[in-house]
Amino acid sequence: MLQQFEALLEESFNVATPKEGNVVKGKIIAIEAGHAIVDIGYKMEGRIELREFTGPGDMEEVGVGDQVEVFLDRVEDAKSEAVISRDKARREEAWDRLEKAFEGDSKVEGAIFNRVKGGFTVDLGGAIAFLPGSQVDVRPVRDATALMGIKQPFQILKLNRRLNNIVVSRRAILEENRAEQRAEIINRLTEGDAVEGIVKNITEYGAFVDLGGVDGLLHVTDMAWRRVNHPSEILKIGETITVQIIRIKRDTHRISLGIKQLQQDPWTTVEEKFPIGSRHTGTVTNITEYGAFVELDQGVEGLVHKSEMSWTKKNVDAGKIVSTSQQVEVMVLGIDLSKRRVSLGLKQTMENPWKAFADNHSVGDRIEGEVKTVTEFGVFVGLDNDIDGMIHLSELTWERVGEDALKEFRKGDVVEAVVSEIDVDQERVALSIKDLSGDPFAEATTGLKRGAIISVQVSSIEDNGIEVTYNGVKSFIRRSDLSSERSEQRPDRFSAGDIVDVRVTAIDNKARRLGVSIKSREITEAKEAVEQYGSSDAGASLGDILGAALRSKDENQSGDS
Repeated sequence: MLQQFEALLEESFNVATPKEGNVVKGKIIAIEAGHAIVDIGYKMEGRIELREFTGPGDMEEVGVGDQVEVFLDRVEDAKSEAVISRDKARREEAWDRLEKAFEGDSKVEGAIFNRVKGGFTVDLGGAIAFLPGSQVDVRPVRDATALMGIKQPFQILKLNRRLNNIVVSRRAILEENRAEQRAEIINRLTEGDAVEGIVKNITEYGAFVDLGGVDGLLHVTDMAWRRVNHPSEILKIGETITVQIIRIKRDTHRISLGIKQLQQDPWTTVEEKFPIGSRHTGTVTNITEYGAFVELDQGVEGLVHKSEMSWTKKNVDAGKIVSTSQQVEVMVLGIDLSKRRVSLGLKQTMENPWKAFADNHSVGDRIEGEVKTVTEFGVFVGLDNDIDGMIHLSELTWERVGEDALKEFRKGDVVEAVVSEIDVDQERVALSIKDLSGDPFAEATTGLKRGAIISVQVSSIEDNGIEVTYNGVKSFIRRSDLSSERSEQRPDRFSAGDIVDVRVTAIDNKARRLGVSIKSREITEAKEAVEQYGSSDAGASLGDILGAALRSKDENQSGDS
């Protein structure tokens, strides 16, 4: 018996005492005063608070006889009990498990149990991790109460055991699930399908529609055949609508939707309903710098270019003629189905004032009007129906240069003129003031021919010649044309009022210029005298010949008297 006791005692001495700082297995032998008494063997027992067996999202129930793993802090304390911890055991086990999960990029389970600055804390079965606020969900979460204390999967983003640092993401799990769900739903969809969806969000350029787990974009241009200024005009968030799948990009999971594609295209009947030249009443939907858009029918708009707004106001700002939502009558001017364009005219539905003027006036009519504008090339005069007639500076006067006469006209002056031209197609009426009286030049030179000898009156003496007048028409004789004799080519030998015979050298009706010359008359008379009384080569001088000619002329005049 003594030998057996010695053997057992020797065996107990030979059993190695467990090392502190390690996880050991134990057995709950009693539960008392909120503690579990755990026998870890080696003749050692320890106490663990029951709360250490319960973690966030993990209600671990224990009882007498249960096998548990605990962390041995110290072999013996002041009470001769082992210092053990369930929390530390769970933490060590958790870190081993989390390191393997991180290396294998696997998901881990945990429960959010507290809010901290910048995010939340998560219990991963003993190890505490940080969950940033941006990684809670795919969208910002205002209230995370519903997520607290619930076991759910997380993805480890960062793990450092030495620094006791773990960062996890719930969002990564949701996005992965969402992507799988989107791929599954998209694979069931086909372009051209009509499906139902719920309007999830509205932006300026369109609306996002939930098709049952995957969103599609309904662009504003695909909502209706007519112009839609903002999606909120026809859609509301939460509304259920039927859309057609226009396009699916399976690589990016993008879906384009349309509503108007489920309706008949109104442009297929445009040519039948709105033939060129027909008149229709429409609504002004938009005004731009180049014109106004008018809706003729649901989904059919035409453009009234600013040049087609008014007969008299050229290229006027459309906003000064029409306003948005105004009902207007327009005429169809052109249709381009390939570009889905209709050209409209507003002025064509009104009386053409140029045609009305042509119907009520003729060339040669005398009219009276107010000067609207004076320009460098003429005067614009207001006429009937707000149209203007133009008096070119060449039509202002017979007597003076047009530029000089133009200076006498002022805006607001009332003038009388003659209609000289009416061009309806070019929208132009030409007027003339000088045609109110006859052309004094034409009247003065009627019957006059080049070479004729006429009498003119000297009106002024200049250094380089003299100015003369014939029947009210002024002409100028240059110094070189004052005489055939060089010594007599002196302007000072003439006086104002003298009557001088001259020969007509030019009549320019277009330039209204009469050319005369004393020199040309003298040369012509000398030539005629030579032909009649002989040649100076026969012994008679030119003076003798001219003297004889003059005496013969005087005798003939005396005989006639």
